[in-house]
Amino acid sequence: MILDGKSVAEGIKQGVKARVARLPIIPCLACIVVEGDGASEIYVSSKVRACEECGITSQVVKLPAKTTQSQLERTIAKLNRDNNVNAILLQLPLPKHLDATAAIEKIKPSKDVDCLTALNLGRLFAGQSRFAPCTANGIIKLLDANSLQIEGKQVVVIGRSLLVGRSVATLLEKRNATVTLCHSKTQDLAKVASQADILIVAIGKDRFITADYVKEGAIVVDVGINRLNGKIYGDVDYESVKDKCAFITPVPGGVGPLTVASLMENTVALAEKQEM
Repeated sequence: MILDGKSVAEGIKQGVKARVARLPIIPCLACIVVEGDGASEIYVSSKVRACEECGITSQVVKLPAKTTQSQLERTIAKLNRDNNVNAILLQLPLPKHLDATAAIEKIKPSKDVDCLTALNLGRLFAGQSRFAPCTANGIIKLLDANSLQIEGKQVVVIGRSLLVGRSVATLLEKRNATVTLCHSKTQDLAKVASQADILIVAIGKDRFITADYVKEGAIVVDVGINRLNGKIYGDVDYESVKDKCAFITPVPGGVGPLTVASLMENTVALAEKQEM
């Protein structure tokens, strides 16, 4: 069965729209994008459209490809001071000459919409926050929307980035799953993955996961977006896996729309907190 992220995302956005209507202000999301990565600009455009659908104001700050670290951080500082901006998103990846970690740390935690500052991540990992990075949060919502049990399940997450792997592992553990976090140095990766009731893949390698990695009847969540020859592929070889698993996300149309919908949800949540 295909796990349709688009329909779940639409439901989330309708909920966000209702919350926005109850606020005395119109929330504003500021997206910073450093030019040079065509995919990043496409992603930002989709976020702007989602803002329009939800009644959220968007502000896109485009910086030239040769932007320096100090220029980027001054831009963040300006948005931090702007009382009309409720949420700040730094679109990743950045060009190699820029330090993404240092830049993210300059975002005011109360405006950190993707929950990537050390303070917000620390709260998440300590179990002191219901606020989480957008993709990780979207995966949980997708499982819940399809009434797929998390508690007691064996989960394997392949990929240990803060944005996805480590964050979704934390959320799953909080829901009483037993989680194994794998990475490029994991030995016998196929053997480990094939024991998972729920397999979540976020490694950025085109169609890397084949049927050998998948347990019969498993739930497979493919976070990957790989662009090749004008087409988009996931990290999972969909054709070889689809008949072996019970549930699988398509690429595109699976996790991607939920990431954007969760971004809208996090934006309104920050606005609500700032208005308290």
